[in-house]
Amino acid sequence: MTGAIVVDKPSGWTSHDVVNKVRKLFNIRKVGHLGTLDPAATGVLPLVIGRATRLAQFYAAGDKVYDAVIHFGWATDTYDGDGEPVGDKNEPAELDRERLEALLEEFRGEIEQLPPPISAKKIHGTPAYKLARKNKPVELKPVTVTIYSLELLELDGPRARLKVHCSAGTYLRTVAHDLGRKYGCGAFLEKLVRLKAAEFTLDQARTIEELEVLAQEGRLDRAVIPAARLLPEMPSVRVDRLTETQIRQGRDFRASPFRSAKKAKLVKAISESGDLVAIGEARLPNLYHPIVVL
Repeated sequence: MTGAIVVDKPSGWTSHDVVNKVRKLFNIRKVGHLGTLDPAATGVLPLVIGRATRLAQFYAAGDKVYDAVIHFGWATDTYDGDGEPVGDKNEPAELDRERLEALLEEFRGEIEQLPPPISAKKIHGTPAYKLARKNKPVELKPVTVTIYSLELLELDGPRARLKVHCSAGTYLRTVAHDLGRKYGCGAFLEKLVRLKAAEFTLDQARTIEELEVLAQEGRLDRAVIPAARLLPEMPSVRVDRLTETQIRQGRDFRASPFRSAKKAKLVKAISESGDLVAIGEARLPNLYHPIVVL
């Protein structure tokens, strides 16, 4: 099988745990995820399987949408609920909506963000969390991220629930930590659900239990989104059998100047049977070179 599976990641599982589970269920070695989720987080974890793992590079910059609950009152060393408390606890009975809304404005748009010390961000090739757990210095550099929208959904005592649409690489744990620092009482990310990653949504997601049932029934193919349906924003070009053979030999192929592929930098070459053959990159007007072949 070649395509994508959207998993509703359970809390307590690492993204790699899910990859390993899917490898066993599908009896396939080539499985990769399209963006790590912290163990405590749940929600959309897209996986690519089979030859579709070659498409992972096109998802590196995909936007994300989250439902996040931030608990105010103290900070933690991991910036989430799994960490040890840092400093005094000063939990407010309730949060000031007007004050919080004013602070949220500082996080909207393009911002500089320092990744959490307990993160997969690498320092000279070593993940930061490995250094932190060995009590070694973690010197991370700020990165530029974009928060397209940040909506305060509700307040419940010391908790604020937010809906966040952000660029790839944004750490919601850092948003929670920095927001608590600005509010003056510390805060940490208590709950995180990823609602969307690139084109994949929570409505499409299957739980691990659902995948296990499909495996028992021999119907796992029902959970797979075919490769041809991936990257929907990329124009498609239909190719005949001769052209398909030539593409697999690494030869350039043409696209009709009258179709949606006109002036597109990248296109999907789709076979007569509806399968994704390759991703082509423009070399000349209406002429594409296959840069990824499935």
